[in-house]
Amino acid sequence: MFDVARVYDAVIIGAGVVGCAVARELSRFDIKTAVIEKEPDVGWGTSSRNSGVLHSGINYGPGTRRAMLSVLGNSMMDALCSDLKVPLRRTGKLTIALDENDLPGLEKLHEQGKANVVPGMELLDNEAMRRIQPGVEGILGLWTPTSAIISPYGLTIALAENARENGVDFYLSNEVTSIRKNFSGVFGISTRDAATGEQNAIKTRTLVNSAGLRSDSVSRMLGVGGVIYPCRGEYFILDKRLEGELRTLLYPVPGPNDPGLGIHLTPTVDGNILIGPSADYVPDGQREDYSTTIPVLDILRREGQRLLPSLGASDYIRNFSGNRPKQTPPDVGGNADFTIEETDVSGFIRLQGIESPGLTSAPAIAAEVRGMLARHLRLREKENFVPRRSGLDCRFADLPNGEKIKLSRACSDYGEIICRCENVTKKEVRDAIENPLGARTLKGIKYRSRAMMGRCQGGFCLPRIMRMLREDYAFREKYVPGLTERLRTEP
Repeated sequence: MFDVARVYDAVIIGAGVVGCAVARELSRFDIKTAVIEKEPDVGWGTSSRNSGVLHSGINYGPGTRRAMLSVLGNSMMDALCSDLKVPLRRTGKLTIALDENDLPGLEKLHEQGKANVVPGMELLDNEAMRRIQPGVEGILGLWTPTSAIISPYGLTIALAENARENGVDFYLSNEVTSIRKNFSGVFGISTRDAATGEQNAIKTRTLVNSAGLRSDSVSRMLGVGGVIYPCRGEYFILDKRLEGELRTLLYPVPGPNDPGLGIHLTPTVDGNILIGPSADYVPDGQREDYSTTIPVLDILRREGQRLLPSLGASDYIRNFSGNRPKQTPPDVGGNADFTIEETDVSGFIRLQGIESPGLTSAPAIAAEVRGMLARHLRLREKENFVPRRSGLDCRFADLPNGEKIKLSRACSDYGEIICRCENVTKKEVRDAIENPLGARTLKGIKYRSRAMMGRCQGGFCLPRIMRMLREDYAFREKYVPGLTERLRTEP
């Protein structure tokens, strides 16, 4: 519930990976911080709909924020993911020149990498590339060992839940409808509850716009300009049968005005492989339309077959899409630099156009925003800040057998498998339900536990999860008061 009498020191609009990184960074300090998000949970937009790649910094012009923040953010990720118990794999990346026409572009990436101080880069001939990835084609490749893979929604959730554990308030399912700044310098924010339509209000001394695809709309509420052009990327998810066939990230050399980095194969930390993304601008009214299209999926299938000839029709288990918040219009293409600035409205910080490498840059962006807010707020570090996220250090399925037996004896719910495809236990589903944010959607359970993400796409586990929700009255009563009585009396 909103506390209308309370004035926050900082409010963040948008609970994507960048907004949650800012929230977690601010939770280190003795200030009152809140996050407003229009969706029922964190990370439902661009932050959960991407390749999950931590980029090295070779693709961005020297001196740009995208270049500096990606290199810095990449270097911060090992310690951050260790604290938040988020899996990270340093797979490295090969950017491959397939023929001589690609060589000038590859050399440009190499020069940019040197100017951006990207560590460990090497130019490799085909023989050297095949020692990293057997069967790879191409005449020359740029190897970047700091490139990595991560679960983008896993990181977003971990940042948010740790921020919540350290005192940050999250107002989910609340869409910002207006913002005003009064004569005393306090921002008044009006929101509408997505479920009930109820109008709410919140006050804050400083405001951070991290609304992603809607960041331009939020900025206009305070008379600040900037336009977002949504650009859709579509993907296929491949079955875990192929786990291990792709040892590293394989990327083509992008064209100078391409809106993305090209269609490629990406291994994931969970064992699947992704094909994609495409890059196609969509009308403004489709900013949050995450449809997939038959023509683009056909292209992805052909490209996947070319890059990985062993693919079979049964290896495609799901498709999805995500929209990039680009600042360059379709007739220009390419990529604009991040907008990270304190606007002419004092205390209002605008984060706009944070597309790739936004995931990589998130902790570095958070540190930069903290520096901006320090000009307005007294940031005194908390003595009781808890940097480590609560819960198991890894998934139950990845624990040694002895540890599994020990946990199962202590809690019988660890001994019951709810999702066979992903080996998710009843206890992990329960933990996903009873998370610090109180999110209560099937998608929230899915992103936290990986139930419903396997080959059968919920055919086995979804009925069992629904049974848990219906039969566990204590849990349902906690989140939906009065439901216990309704379940007893309704047919």
